[in-house]
Amino acid sequence: MTMESQYEMPIIVPLTDGTWYQFAFIGDHGSKLFEARMYDWVERQVAYVKNGIESNVIMFPYIPKSTEYHVLKTVQVSNNKKRKELCGYVIMFKKVK
Repeated sequence: MTMESQYEMPIIVPLTDGTWYQFAFIGDHGSKLFEARMYDWVERQVAYVKNGIESNVIMFPYIPKSTEYHVLKTVQVSNNKKRKELCGYVIMFKKVK
């Protein structure tokens, strides 16, 4: 997806109660800051991960306590002030029995 430096990119995903999910956010290797925040539908933050220049990949597991939509918000900050457009990838894995 195309992202703009310093602006959150919200992604709405339907999640099922008790199901194991793994989220991965891969940001542009030229950025200096990467964040991923997960909120439930009533806007309670349920996950937060932050990386600096040491890694452009954020991964975290999540098991929702109720079946509802969640919002994943990703953000990255470019190293170059002139470079506003960035590329990022979000992958959601779901454990299937």
